[in-house]
Amino acid sequence: MSGYVHWVTQNPLLSAAVQFAILGTIGEIISHCMQRRRLDLPGNWAQLTAKILGWAVLGIFVKYGFVGMKGFTRALVDHQLLPQFMDSGIGWAFAVSAVMNILFGPHVMFLHRLTDNLIMRRWDFRGMAGALRTLVWFWIPVHTITFLLPNEYQIGLAAAWSIVLGFIMGFSRRDSTSSVRRSPA
Repeated sequence: MSGYVHWVTQNPLLSAAVQFAILGTIGEIISHCMQRRRLDLPGNWAQLTAKILGWAVLGIFVKYGFVGMKGFTRALVDHQLLPQFMDSGIGWAFAVSAVMNILFGPHVMFLHRLTDNLIMRRWDFRGMAGALRTLVWFWIPVHTITFLLPNEYQIGLAAAWSIVLGFIMGFSRRDSTSSVRRSPA
Protein backbone atom coordinates (compact mmCIF):
# COMPACT_ATOMS: atom_id res chain seq x y z
CA MET A 1 0.00 0.00 0.00
CA SER A 2 2.90 2.36 0.56
CA GLY A 3 3.65 2.27 -3.19
CA TYR A 4 0.06 3.25 -3.94
CA VAL A 5 0.10 6.05 -1.35
CA HIS A 6 3.40 7.34 -2.75
CA TRP A 7 2.02 7.26 -6.31
CA VAL A 8 -1.21 9.13 -5.52
CA THR A 9 0.51 11.76 -3.38
CA GLN A 10 3.22 12.41 -5.97
CA ASN A 11 0.84 12.29 -8.96
CA PRO A 12 -2.56 13.52 -7.75
CA LEU A 13 -4.05 14.38 -11.15
CA LEU A 14 -2.51 11.50 -13.10
CA SER A 15 -3.53 8.98 -10.44
CA ALA A 16 -7.08 10.36 -10.39
CA ALA A 17 -7.25 10.10 -14.18
CA VAL A 18 -5.90 6.54 -14.28
CA GLN A 19 -8.09 5.27 -11.45
CA PHE A 20 -11.26 6.75 -12.96
CA ALA A 21 -10.30 5.62 -16.47
CA ILE A 22 -9.97 2.03 -15.30
CA LEU A 23 -12.63 1.71 -12.62
CA GLY A 24 -15.22 4.03 -14.16
CA THR A 25 -14.96 2.19 -17.47
CA ILE A 26 -15.30 -1.17 -15.73
CA GLY A 27 -18.44 0.07 -13.97
CA GLU A 28 -19.90 1.28 -17.25
CA ILE A 29 -19.14 -2.02 -18.99
CA ILE A 30 -20.69 -3.99 -16.12
CA SER A 31 -23.86 -1.90 -16.25
CA HIS A 32 -24.03 -2.21 -20.03
CA CYS A 33 -23.57 -6.01 -19.95
CA MET A 34 -26.13 -6.49 -17.19
CA GLN A 35 -28.71 -4.44 -19.06
CA ARG A 36 -28.24 -6.49 -22.21
CA ARG A 37 -27.80 -9.79 -20.34
CA ARG A 38 -24.71 -10.64 -22.42
CA LEU A 39 -21.06 -9.70 -22.71
CA ASP A 40 -20.93 -6.57 -24.80
CA LEU A 41 -19.07 -3.28 -25.03
CA PRO A 42 -20.84 0.09 -24.75
CA GLY A 43 -19.86 1.11 -28.28
CA ASN A 44 -17.14 0.19 -30.76
CA TRP A 45 -13.43 0.15 -29.87
CA ALA A 46 -12.90 3.80 -30.86
CA GLN A 47 -15.86 4.85 -28.72
CA LEU A 48 -14.64 2.72 -25.82
CA THR A 49 -11.21 4.35 -26.05
CA ALA A 50 -12.87 7.78 -26.03
CA LYS A 51 -14.99 6.73 -23.04
CA ILE A 52 -11.82 5.70 -21.18
CA LEU A 53 -10.37 9.16 -21.87
CA GLY A 54 -13.67 10.73 -20.82
CA TRP A 55 -13.52 8.88 -17.50
CA ALA A 56 -9.91 10.06 -17.08
CA VAL A 57 -10.95 13.69 -17.55
CA LEU A 58 -13.83 13.14 -15.15
CA GLY A 59 -11.34 11.78 -12.58
CA ILE A 60 -9.30 14.98 -12.79
CA PHE A 61 -12.47 17.04 -12.46
CA VAL A 62 -13.47 15.00 -9.37
CA LYS A 63 -10.02 15.44 -7.83
CA TYR A 64 -10.35 19.22 -8.11
CA GLY A 65 -13.88 18.95 -6.75
CA PHE A 66 -12.77 16.96 -3.71
CA VAL A 67 -10.09 19.50 -2.82
CA GLY A 68 -12.31 22.51 -3.53
CA MET A 69 -15.37 21.23 -1.71
CA LYS A 70 -13.30 20.34 1.37
CA GLY A 71 -12.04 23.93 1.46
CA PHE A 72 -15.55 25.28 0.95
CA THR A 73 -16.95 23.02 3.69
CA ARG A 74 -14.13 24.06 6.04
CA ALA A 75 -15.02 27.72 5.44
CA LEU A 76 -18.69 27.02 6.19
CA VAL A 77 -17.77 25.30 9.47
CA ASP A 78 -15.26 28.02 10.42
CA HIS A 79 -17.87 30.74 9.85
CA GLN A 80 -20.45 28.79 11.89
CA LEU A 81 -22.67 28.29 8.86
CA LEU A 82 -22.73 24.55 9.58
CA PRO A 83 -23.20 22.94 13.01
CA GLN A 84 -20.05 22.45 15.07
CA PHE A 85 -20.38 18.63 15.07
CA MET A 86 -19.51 18.82 11.36
CA ASP A 87 -16.00 19.94 12.28
CA SER A 88 -14.57 16.42 12.45
CA GLY A 89 -15.22 12.71 12.23
CA ILE A 90 -18.38 11.41 10.64
CA GLY A 91 -19.98 14.86 10.87
CA TRP A 92 -17.15 16.27 8.73
CA ALA A 93 -17.33 13.37 6.27
CA PHE A 94 -21.09 13.81 5.91
CA ALA A 95 -20.81 17.59 5.53
CA VAL A 96 -18.20 17.36 2.77
CA SER A 97 -20.17 14.63 1.02
CA ALA A 98 -23.46 16.52 1.20
CA VAL A 99 -21.96 19.86 0.12
CA MET A 100 -20.04 18.23 -2.70
CA ASN A 101 -22.91 16.14 -4.03
CA ILE A 102 -25.46 18.94 -3.79
CA LEU A 103 -23.32 21.73 -5.25
CA PHE A 104 -20.77 19.90 -7.41
CA GLY A 105 -22.41 16.55 -8.18
CA PRO A 106 -24.93 17.80 -10.75
CA HIS A 107 -22.11 19.41 -12.73
CA VAL A 108 -20.21 16.12 -12.76
CA MET A 109 -23.34 14.28 -13.92
CA PHE A 110 -23.98 16.71 -16.77
CA LEU A 111 -20.31 16.76 -17.80
CA HIS A 112 -20.28 12.97 -17.88
CA ARG A 113 -23.48 12.83 -19.95
CA LEU A 114 -22.21 15.55 -22.29
CA THR A 115 -18.93 13.75 -22.96
CA ASP A 116 -20.79 10.47 -23.42
CA ASN A 117 -23.18 12.14 -25.89
CA LEU A 118 -20.24 13.58 -27.85
CA ILE A 119 -18.48 10.21 -27.92
CA MET A 120 -21.60 8.32 -29.00
CA ARG A 121 -22.65 11.12 -31.41
CA ARG A 122 -26.08 11.58 -29.93
CA TRP A 123 -27.97 14.16 -27.92
CA ASP A 124 -29.74 12.17 -25.22
CA PHE A 125 -30.36 13.39 -21.71
CA ARG A 126 -33.01 10.80 -20.83
CA GLY A 127 -32.50 9.34 -17.39
CA MET A 128 -30.79 12.46 -15.99
CA ALA A 129 -33.46 12.85 -13.29
CA GLY A 130 -32.68 9.34 -12.07
CA ALA A 131 -28.95 10.00 -12.31
CA LEU A 132 -29.35 13.14 -10.23
CA ARG A 133 -31.34 11.19 -7.62
CA THR A 134 -28.30 8.91 -7.16
CA LEU A 135 -26.57 11.92 -5.62
CA VAL A 136 -28.91 11.58 -2.63
CA TRP A 137 -29.46 7.84 -2.21
CA PHE A 138 -26.03 6.62 -3.35
CA TRP A 139 -23.32 9.26 -3.59
CA ILE A 140 -23.92 11.17 -0.34
CA PRO A 141 -23.86 7.97 1.78
CA VAL A 142 -20.89 6.35 0.01
CA HIS A 143 -18.87 9.55 -0.09
CA THR A 144 -19.49 9.95 3.64
CA ILE A 145 -17.57 6.67 3.96
CA THR A 146 -15.01 7.92 1.41
CA PHE A 147 -14.30 11.09 3.39
CA LEU A 148 -13.71 9.10 6.58
CA LEU A 149 -10.59 7.68 4.92
CA PRO A 150 -7.21 9.41 4.67
CA ASN A 151 -6.92 11.70 1.63
CA GLU A 152 -4.63 9.28 -0.21
CA TYR A 153 -7.39 6.67 -0.52
CA GLN A 154 -10.37 8.90 -1.31
CA ILE A 155 -10.08 9.21 -5.09
CA GLY A 156 -9.42 5.49 -5.48
CA LEU A 157 -12.50 4.62 -3.44
CA ALA A 158 -14.59 7.20 -5.30
CA ALA A 159 -13.59 5.55 -8.57
CA ALA A 160 -14.31 2.09 -7.13
CA TRP A 161 -17.82 3.20 -6.16
CA SER A 162 -18.43 3.53 -9.93
CA ILE A 163 -18.22 -0.25 -10.17
CA VAL A 164 -20.76 -0.64 -7.37
CA LEU A 165 -23.10 1.84 -9.03
CA GLY A 166 -22.57 0.03 -12.35
CA PHE A 167 -23.91 -3.16 -10.77
CA ILE A 168 -26.85 -1.34 -9.18
CA MET A 169 -27.78 0.54 -12.35
CA GLY A 170 -27.28 -2.49 -14.56
CA PHE A 171 -29.50 -4.61 -12.35
CA SER A 172 -32.21 -1.97 -11.97
CA ARG A 173 -32.30 -1.14 -15.67
CA ARG A 174 -32.29 -4.82 -16.56
CA ASP A 175 -35.38 -5.35 -14.43
CA SER A 176 -37.15 -2.33 -15.88
CA THR A 177 -36.34 -3.32 -19.47
CA SER A 178 -37.35 -6.94 -18.91
CA SER A 179 -40.72 -5.87 -17.47
CA VAL A 180 -41.27 -3.70 -20.54
CA ARG A 181 -40.51 -6.67 -22.80
CA ARG A 182 -42.95 -8.90 -20.89
CA SER A 183 -45.84 -6.45 -21.06
CA PRO A 184 -48.41 -7.07 -23.76
CA ALA A 185 -48.07 -5.08 -26.96
